[in-house]
Amino acid sequence: MPGRKRDLRVVAIGGGTGLSTLLKGLKKYTGIASPSADSSAAVDQLRISELCAVVTVSDDGGSSGRLRKDFNMLPPGDVRNCIVALSEDEALLSKLFQHRFEKGPGLEGHSFGNLFLAALTSLTGDFGEAVRLSSEILATRGHIFPATAANVELEALMQDGTRVRGETKITASHGRIEELFLVPEGPDPLPQTLDAIARADLITIGPGSLFTSLIPNLLVRGIPQAIRDSAAIKVYVCNLMTQANESLGRTAADHIRALNDHAGGQIFDYALINRAPMSNDLKAKYALEAATQIVADLDAIEAMGVCPVLGDYLYEDSVARHATDHVAKDLIELASQSSARPQSAR
Repeated sequence: MPGRKRDLRVVAIGGGTGLSTLLKGLKKYTGIASPSADSSAAVDQLRISELCAVVTVSDDGGSSGRLRKDFNMLPPGDVRNCIVALSEDEALLSKLFQHRFEKGPGLEGHSFGNLFLAALTSLTGDFGEAVRLSSEILATRGHIFPATAANVELEALMQDGTRVRGETKITASHGRIEELFLVPEGPDPLPQTLDAIARADLITIGPGSLFTSLIPNLLVRGIPQAIRDSAAIKVYVCNLMTQANESLGRTAADHIRALNDHAGGQIFDYALINRAPMSNDLKAKYALEAATQIVADLDAIEAMGVCPVLGDYLYEDSVARHATDHVAKDLIELASQSSARPQSAR
């Protein structure tokens, strides 16, 4: 019926700052018809009625690592960032939840948000329930699910045949990662996660560190199959830059290939890829760590049956970040085409 608003169910999968950045853009489509005057007619007909974030829980460093060790709880850092991103009063809550204590025995180095989640976990005895209650207390515009409630570690098989255990050690290593594992293998997901994926109209993976933020979600039992079985449009939001120990020398197609390999099969319909060039100053800054803009090898992407969608997704700050509003708008437009087969957007 012309003019009728369509509700959209979205599941965003990832971790680190990439997922929280994406959620900031998607949040603007929750409960409203269109977030900006320049939205297309297709976007105007859509709103997100259900927004779910599925977050990796393998961090073992910093404040999260200390709380994980001291309280035998899941690491709260990435979940905390998502809570902030989805909160109604993002500016105030961000200052509070990201506040890091600079002194005090036992407090130094901890963020308030991590301690808040630790307190709720202690009260409820369940990290997933603590996350749910946090979302209710802070009136977030979406649901946040840990990828698994199991206490898991990452283990990487390096190109030279050695194995490295623990996210912090993997990130600090100098070798090229070939394959990632969870220890223990194949942990169970939250039932709510599988339900959300099954109901979704749009599923996104990325942006985020390839091996420590994205792939761990795909190693949780049942999640890759649920993604494949879902009728949703599945989109990879490609990173802007290569990353030491994670993706140096890897092209956009290499990223997609690694995700598919760890998922046990093809999972994407589209890939959102940045086409905006970077300033020379920021290029020089990233060159100090041998990082470059990710090569968009479009022919290789299409050969895998994935449709590349190019956009101006780069926002330059002190670092390269995704222009979250542009990414969210293009994702919503893709969702509006859910009844059509993917066509090349080159």
